[in-house]
Amino acid sequence: MAMRLISEGAEAQILSAEVLGISAVVKRRIRKEYRARQLDEAIMSSRAKTEARILALATTNGINAPVVLLIDGFDLYMSRIDGVRPGRLSKTQAREAGIILSKLHNLGIAHGDFTPANLLVSGGKLYVIDFGLAEITRSIEEKALDLLLMNRSVGMAAAKSFLSGYSTSSAEHTKVVRKLKEIEMRGRYQSRTLAPQGTLLQNQQDSLRCLRGRKR
Repeated sequence: MAMRLISEGAEAQILSAEVLGISAVVKRRIRKEYRARQLDEAIMSSRAKTEARILALATTNGINAPVVLLIDGFDLYMSRIDGVRPGRLSKTQAREAGIILSKLHNLGIAHGDFTPANLLVSGGKLYVIDFGLAEITRSIEEKALDLLLMNRSVGMAAAKSFLSGYSTSSAEHTKVVRKLKEIEMRGRYQSRTLAPQGTLLQNQQDSLRCLRGRKR
């Protein structure tokens, strides 16, 4: 099967492919040489299965996201969404993003990296992608961290619309927004870091990882 590299990150390559005539993308996890091979394969297999399970839960419940086609070893094959990243979210897009996140949270899914970089606009609709850090959880804090990361990635007007959209559909919005404010107070010193413009978002993401207290 002919494949073409689309992008590559620290954890995985994204390649184009075709499955039974369906345009697809393949998420191919990258081996970590510093880990014992058996452990590395167990981790990659677990993450691929978890991501597939979460995507299936999301798409079968009406969330605009890639549809899982198959898992082959550590490779996850998904339907391809031909769209563009929205870049700077409009108020309408931000509100729609809030509604999407609320529906994910209602299903018990915390996305883990919910930012404009993981949204696509296709056919006038907003889609969410890259569930590599997603998990099934009841944690109000994990859900609040999804809100925090988006809020730190957009301007004040878009953030307000995002929270408005989230609150209209979230079953736990009062608890999650309260926890969001608590986390903001707890990590306020991090948001005031004097960082170069090009490294600001990375610093914010690193701060969230510290707040989560977990390693990926």
